[in-house]
Amino acid sequence: MKKILHIISSPRGEASMSIKLGKAIIEQIQDSYPGATVRERNLAKQQFPHLEEAHIAAFFTPAENRSEQSVIAIRHSDEAIAEIQDADIIVIDVPFYNFGVPSTLKAWIDHIARAGVTFKYGANGPEGLITGKKIYLAIASGGIYSDGPMQAYDFAAPYLKSVLGFMGMTDVSIFRAEGASIPVIQDTALEKGIASILID
Repeated sequence: MKKILHIISSPRGEASMSIKLGKAIIEQIQDSYPGATVRERNLAKQQFPHLEEAHIAAFFTPAENRSEQSVIAIRHSDEAIAEIQDADIIVIDVPFYNFGVPSTLKAWIDHIARAGVTFKYGANGPEGLITGKKIYLAIASGGIYSDGPMQAYDFAAPYLKSVLGFMGMTDVSIFRAEGASIPVIQDTALEKGIASILID
């Protein structure tokens, strides 16, 4: 039975195009894998704190030497990593904000990218430790950034593919609902995004 982890980062709830696209991806995954379960992590409602000195110190302190304060500081990170490790498939909803990802999503990434836990440095360079996962990115944007003159402004997809790949999650598929703010195509942006979904 496949386990799906659904990461939501939009604060717009049911009005969010990225959430709608992400749910459509999950529906098709469940069609392909009957009985697949879904665990949801809503970063807009359960925000991860931005990294502070206490978090960094806890990350680099061996578990047996952590103080009570360090255990509290590292709790969010440990929980998020455990969710990723437990999942077979991860669907990440990505509203396109100012050419990048929401700060809530960036904070989550900062808590899961941990040396010695999700990646390590070896004799041959960095090695990702979270392997065997399938990742689907549901990206929603007001403009068109997948190709054309605005493609150079897309820092969301390249960043996510790079940082996830650094941790070992290299099997990434991207689906987009684009043009939500362009009058001539906004009414069909989500429909086209859903039609492009292909589960492998």
